[in-house]
Amino acid sequence: MYSTEIEVRTGSVAVVHDLTKDAETFLRDADAEDGILHVFVPHATSGLAILETGAGSDEDLLTALDELLPRDGRWRHQHGSPGHGRDHVLPALLPPYATIPVLGGVMTLGTWQSVCLVDTNLDNPVRRVRFSLLEG
Repeated sequence: MYSTEIEVRTGSVAVVHDLTKDAETFLRDADAEDGILHVFVPHATSGLAILETGAGSDEDLLTALDELLPRDGRWRHQHGSPGHGRDHVLPALLPPYATIPVLGGVMTLGTWQSVCLVDTNLDNPVRRVRFSLLEG
């Protein structure tokens, strides 16, 4: 198995960060043919999503998360910035992993799909993302 980790700076605002080009670079560096790409975020307050970006869906996702998981005082998990407890619930809805089939060295994503890191944690501006290739 070939595996590597990258660092992503997400800043101090909630973001949907497109990882697709990073994943493509990883597959090129791995001389990938056929297999499974596994993407993992080793953090308790971020997740991964496969969705369209750049046409409003990324902002729609952040809006939906704000409505579903308000940044207020209801959360039992209280350390960090106000409402930070909601960030710890996020990975139950957007898991910290994604698995994508790879054929001929190319992810088999749909036409408008991108692999994205979703980070709503305002307290941690740096994330690690691990790419692993299981060759088939």
